[in-house]
Amino acid sequence: MKPIQMVDLLGQYEKIKPEVDAALLDVIASTAFINGPEVKAFEKELAAYLGVKHVIACGNGTDALQVAMMALGLKPGDEVITASFTFVATVEVLALLGLVPVFADVLPGTFNLDPADVARKVTPRTKAIVPVHLFGQSADMDAMLAIAREYDLRVVEDACQSIGADHSGANGKRKSGTIGDIGVTSFFPSKNLGCFGDGGALFTNDDELAHRIRRVCNHGSEQRYYHEVIGVNSRLDSVQAAVLRIKLRHLNAYAKARNAAAAAYDNAFSRVNDITIPERSTFSNHVFHQYTLRVANGKRDALRKHLEAAGIPAMVYYPVPCHLQNAYKSDRFPVGSLPVTEQLTEEVISLPMSTELDPEQLEHITRAVTNFLN
Repeated sequence: MKPIQMVDLLGQYEKIKPEVDAALLDVIASTAFINGPEVKAFEKELAAYLGVKHVIACGNGTDALQVAMMALGLKPGDEVITASFTFVATVEVLALLGLVPVFADVLPGTFNLDPADVARKVTPRTKAIVPVHLFGQSADMDAMLAIAREYDLRVVEDACQSIGADHSGANGKRKSGTIGDIGVTSFFPSKNLGCFGDGGALFTNDDELAHRIRRVCNHGSEQRYYHEVIGVNSRLDSVQAAVLRIKLRHLNAYAKARNAAAAAYDNAFSRVNDITIPERSTFSNHVFHQYTLRVANGKRDALRKHLEAAGIPAMVYYPVPCHLQNAYKSDRFPVGSLPVTEQLTEEVISLPMSTELDPEQLEHITRAVTNFLN
């Protein structure tokens, strides 16, 4: 049996190696390393895949979040509602810009923002909501947009883990990240659509917002050496764009392979004691950036050690929620203020999830889990 990894990037590369190697050599020969034709072609192709008017590539997913807030013109002291059960980047950029993160709880089944708690957290200072489409399926965007309309808020979708997922709502079927005012994503290598370094992008159907985003990403400039607003230097290089153009053509197949692995996990764990398998939303499909179980009765950490001894990596996303991190603690969100989030941090465990998982590996993983818990 091949060694099991959380994400088998080498195995994925080997299947597309001829395409990738040729594309990289073409970029090197062109010497158009920054904002070259590969970047423009990738933006166009990703926009067509997503069904969105504008894709603006940038340096990474964290930059994408920061640029979104800057393009929306949010000011220090403005409140932004988001999840605490997320990677810290979602909250980090708010603090860097002097914005105030306001944490809402999540739903215990999908791990995505609880619309009822989001509505409870709105104040006169609230300016935006950042729903995080966690682990591979969309948050309830109809509910988020309804709250935004009621209180005149902006919506920035953190789609870093959900690229390619479909949300079926009031406006029909749309890709995650294309429903709010701005969507953002990361192309970190382990993402479903990942490059060979850092990369990110923003999506919008708003022409004026797209104009602002491009300006912010380019030092606040539209004409060289003339700077209209404060900006940043955030761009996707041509090498990464070339890789992403190839992987984009395989993205649906990658999602299908991930769903096949998830189905094997579901089948094995559906009747195992103390396990709750991932809940599928009624309004979103799942692209399984992670396959995340809940393990009850305090058995999670022991299970993780058991899997490690069996040569099976497993990860806990996220052991300390943002509102209890030293950098973001406040009296407004003490221990116990987000009960579902805090319970999840004690129960969740993510199993290997990759386009390259084979039946032998899946059998080994599922047998190790079921033997331990049964």
